[in-house]
Order: sequence, then structure tokens, then C-alpha cells
Amino acid sequence: MKAKARVIAFYLPQFHPIPENDDWWGKGFTEWRNVGKAKSLFKGHYQPRVPADLGYYDLRVPETREAQAEMAKEYGIEGFCYWHYWFGHGKRLIERPFNEVVNLGEPDFPFCLAWANETWKGFAHGMTNRNVLIEQLYPGIEDYEAHFYEVLPAFKDKRYLTVDRKPIFMIYKPLSHPDLNQFINLWQKLALENGLAGIYFVAHTSFVEEIPEILKYKIDAVNLNRIFSYVHSNRSFSRKVSDKMKKHILRMPLVYHYKKMTKYFLGKEELQENIFPTILPNWDHSPRSGREGVVFHNSTPELFEKHVSDALKLVTAKSEDKKIIFLKSWNEWAEGNYMEPDLKYGMDYLKALQKVVK
Repeated sequence: MKAKARVIAFYLPQFHPIPENDDWWGKGFTEWRNVGKAKSLFKGHYQPRVPADLGYYDLRVPETREAQAEMAKEYGIEGFCYWHYWFGHGKRLIERPFNEVVNLGEPDFPFCLAWANETWKGFAHGMTNRNVLIEQLYPGIEDYEAHFYEVLPAFKDKRYLTVDRKPIFMIYKPLSHPDLNQFINLWQKLALENGLAGIYFVAHTSFVEEIPEILKYKIDAVNLNRIFSYVHSNRSFSRKVSDKMKKHILRMPLVYHYKKMTKYFLGKEELQENIFPTILPNWDHSPRSGREGVVFHNSTPELFEKHVSDALKLVTAKSEDKKIIFLKSWNEWAEGNYMEPDLKYGMDYLKALQKVVK
């Protein structure tokens, strides 16, 4: 059955040990450790969250990757957008699962890449200080070319997701790149030289006001993720004061009701052909950041279904190739942001998605 939209789910390839995480967090660390030690921090707080059908998996296991792909395909997801880490000078991290997907040719499920071009430090990466774990660097032309040839085998893979026959490549923080047009121009040139139709560059942003600035560059489209639109701009003065008190004095997570938040997840900008909306089943950063996290409270499959339906209306009139909706995320468990089944809801979020898009 043909889907009504191209739902592409972000995929975190972190769930396997690497030497760097061993050094930073302790031997054998993966984010399952944070997921497993999470605690309920207020009445009704849904923590800890326990994976059901797929268990506490290791992404080095091909059978796990196959099971994920079969599940995603069955419930209306067109492909995975793997987070891709290239820090400059050839330095990559947590690349093994994706490399094996490409090299083994399995699972037979579409994919693309999103370059998470940011320095690992601070709150977002589970730290309580500003120490840098690893810095994102932009060394110049030779490094940009090496980066291209590192991912070229994926671009040439028949499973790679495309728009206008061009492989989709997302840049997470486009405005952080000091040579963005130079980078894009080089990759477009190298793509043509290597038999591709070009690269379809998608920029990611969480701020509507950044879109005009981003589109000054040679970017083809923008993925707009409004996850914190309400938090950043639509709270009352009293709510802002209350939030600061909770965070800095009471040391409590900031709690927002998912039902209210969904009203701010989408907007008229996503009606444009080259602005791709984001759908969000939930968010809870407390497994990673404890009492300083942000929690979207009382998400349900029914509320998510309504949210997906609203997103679908924004892409219905677009050309078939560009009816793209990004789903954040398939498996970011330590941010309470996942579609994989857990003990409480089972397959209900996936069924809600399937009901709308298939």
C-alpha cells in the first residue's frame, strides 16, 4: 500500500560500545545505561522506560537492524536517516552500524544521512559542565573532499533516499559551517564527477527565523523542527519566572504538556515545497540530564495520531518527491523520543502512524 507521505525517521546508531565512550563514561557504556537508571521525578512521570519487542539491543547485531527495518517498513516509515558524525581530519564516531548496513547490503530498507556537525559538550550530551568531549572542526577543502569520498559508497547504494534523483544529505547545523557554500559547491562537483545527479542538501533548524538566512546558501530544502518553539517564545512571563525557579532553585525538570506543545510543532511555513515538517512522538531528556531535563508530559498514541494527521495536511499538495515528513526519532531512548515499542504502549505509536500515513 502506497504511503501518503515520505516519512523518514532519524536513527541514532549509538547503541554499541566504542573506546571513546568507555573513556568518557565507563567501560561498556551505551545510552542504555542512562535509560536503565532513569527515575520518576514527579507524580505521573513516565520513567523508567523499558524496551519491549527489540529489548536492550546492540546495533552490532545484524538481526537487530533487520528487525528494526521490518518494523519501520510495516508501519509506514519509508526509511531511516542515520545520524552521521564527521569531526574533521577523518575523525568519525559510532559509524559501525551504518557502515555494516552499506557493506553487507542489509537490511533492504532505504536510508540517508544527517551530518550531526556539532561539538560534543554540555547539557545536550549529558554533561553538567562545559567541558568538550570532542570538537567539531572544519579543516578545509582536503577534508571536505575526504568526507565526500567516505560517504560516496552510501550515495551510490540503490537503497539511498533521493529527491530529483539526488541523494539526500542533511546538515544539522548549517549556520555553524564557516565555508558552507564552498563545501556544497565542492560536493556538487564531486557528485557529478562520480556519476551522481548531484546532492540534495537539506538544512536542519529549530528556528523559523533562521530559514531566510539558511536559504541564502546553496541549500535545496530545510527541515524545520519546532520542538522547543513554545519553550522559547510563547510562554507567559509568569511561566518563564516559574521555569527558572524550578530549574535553578528547586532543581526540577521543566515539564510541559504534550497536548499543548503539539499546537506549536507545525506552522504555515511547512506548506512551502522546500520546507519539510517534523513530527515528534514525545520528549523527555531526564534519563540523560536528570533533574535539569525537559519533559513533554502525558503524550499518548491518540495525541500523536492527531499530530501526524496535521503534518500530513501540510504536505498533501506537494510534488510526490517532496512529500517528506521527518520523524524525530526512531530510537533516541535517552531523550524519551522513540517509536520502538516499550512495555507501556507496545506498538501503539507505530499503529497511530500507520493509521494516518498508509
